[in-house]
Amino acid sequence: MRGFPIGPRIVYATAVRVLTQLRRDPRTVALLMLVPPFLLVLLKYALQRSPATFQHVGGPLVGMFPFITMFVVTSITMLRERTSGTLERLMTLPLAKLDLLVGYGLAFALVATLEALITAGVAFGPLDVRVAGSTALVMALAVGNALLGMSLGLFVSAFARTEFQAVQFFPALITPQMILCGLFVARDHMAQALYAISYAMPLTYAYEALSRVTSQGTLGARGALDVIVTASATVLALALGAATLRRRTP
Repeated sequence: MRGFPIGPRIVYATAVRVLTQLRRDPRTVALLMLVPPFLLVLLKYALQRSPATFQHVGGPLVGMFPFITMFVVTSITMLRERTSGTLERLMTLPLAKLDLLVGYGLAFALVATLEALITAGVAFGPLDVRVAGSTALVMALAVGNALLGMSLGLFVSAFARTEFQAVQFFPALITPQMILCGLFVARDHMAQALYAISYAMPLTYAYEALSRVTSQGTLGARGALDVIVTASATVLALALGAATLRRRTP
C-alpha cells in the first residue's frame, strides 16, 4: 500500500475521469454553470425597486452561490461513486487515499473556478454589481467558497445512502449556516446563543471575508484570519472525507 507522496499520474487520471463523467451529465453542468448567474439575474429584477439592497447583497452572493451548488453536486456525485461500487473497487488498488481525494479535489476545483468566473462575469458585467474592493479578489474568494462547499459535500456523502438523503444534508447543514452567517441579519443583532453558535460555522468566516471586500474594499487583518479559517475548514473536511474511505482487500 502506498502512502505519501502523492502520485501525479493517479491524481491526473482520477481528475480526468471525474471531469469526463460531469461532461456527460448536461443537467449537472447546467446546475453548476447556469443556475448561480440565473439566480443573480432573478434577484436583481426582484429587487428592481430597491437597487441599493441588490448592490448590498449582490457582491457577497457572487461567492455564496458557488458554495451552494458545489456542495449539492459534489455530495451527490461522490455518493454515486460510493453506491455504484466504483470507490470500493478503486480502494482495492495499491494507491493512497490522498491520491484519490486530491484527484477528486482537483477536478471539482477546476469546475469551481469556472463556475465562479462565470458567476462573477455576469455579476460584474451585465448586472453591474459594484464592490468597494477588487473584483479579482471577490472572484478568488468565490473560488475558495466553492472549494469549501466541495469539501463539505465530499465529507457528508459518507453519511448518505441515497441521493435524496444527500440532498437532505443541505437544509440540515447548509441552510443554518446561511441564516447565521450574517447574510440576512447582522450577527450582532441575533440572540446571544445564535451569535455564539455562528462562530462554529465555516460559512460565517467565508461570508465575513466577502463582506469586507465588497463593502470596505480590503480584507484587513481580520479578513485574512477569515480566509485562513475558511481554508482550514476546507482542509479539515477533506481530511475527514479521507477518513471515511475504507480500503478493501481484493
